[in-house]
Amino acid sequence: MDQSTDSFKEKLDNTHSFPTLYVFKFIVKPDQVNEIEKLFPKHEVTQKSSSGGKYVSTTVKIMAASSQEIIDHYQEAAKIEGIISL
Repeated sequence: MDQSTDSFKEKLDNTHSFPTLYVFKFIVKPDQVNEIEKLFPKHEVTQKSSSGGKYVSTTVKIMAASSQEIIDHYQEAAKIEGIISL
């Protein structure tokens, strides 16, 4: 892990008691929503299109067992071209 990942993990550990409900929010192009759904096959992915229809805001709620599980999901999501993680 790099320093920013270590810092994020420390913040998660200090602010959450695991297991915990964690909310992921991503912004992707409409044709990439299925890639988000593949990352979270057991969870509901809610979506809202931007006013111009060029982007989709996605929200996923999961019961995370650990801070590492959250980090792993973000690292997998980062492989999606152009994704914005909020």
